[in-house]
Amino acid sequence: MMKQVVIVFALIGVFGSAAVFTADQQTLNELQPPNEVIEYASAEITDRLEGRRAYFATHPVELYEVVNEIMAPYFDVRYAGRLVLGNHWKTSTAEQRDRFIDAFYDFLLQSYADAVLKFKQDAVTIYAQEGDLPEKRAVVKTSMRMDDGSMVPVNYSLRKSKVGWRVYDVRIEGVSYIQNYRNQFNAEIAALGIDAVTERLLLEASQARGLIES
Repeated sequence: MMKQVVIVFALIGVFGSAAVFTADQQTLNELQPPNEVIEYASAEITDRLEGRRAYFATHPVELYEVVNEIMAPYFDVRYAGRLVLGNHWKTSTAEQRDRFIDAFYDFLLQSYADAVLKFKQDAVTIYAQEGDLPEKRAVVKTSMRMDDGSMVPVNYSLRKSKVGWRVYDVRIEGVSYIQNYRNQFNAEIAALGIDAVTERLLLEASQARGLIES
């Protein structure tokens, strides 16, 4: 389960598209260097869950909302979605792109939010930025301690946007999250079309919520 928590913490908000930004959040993001963006998200998860893990375990919809609020502001939504769709981005309409990104994010949120309840901030080590801060892109190196004491490297790729540094990819033990899902969806979209894949993701997310019978 700890391995799943690594994946969830690193990836759950990459495709977040429903976040509402306050002026304070936007200003904070603009001022934060890349490693502090990751540190802030980690601390906020712990703060929001502190003393309420049992409650959220029995109120999944509220848990999903909290995870979304925390993680979504820190990720470059459209750029990550474009990378995942790869060549299919060019051949799809703007509406198809938006629906796919929203559906994929919702699918991830419903599938993995419960694992966030097992997240422990003291198991994460975030390393300081080496050298001068790059102007447009940066990599933040972190590691997460597993239950057996081993450390798993989790590195975040960020790029500078109008609202500050935002994550667009994560590498866990050297494996790119973006590349992994691009490979997974490429063949399915080529065979069935982006609309069919989007509908499947929406269906699975709905089933996870219990809105329809599985």
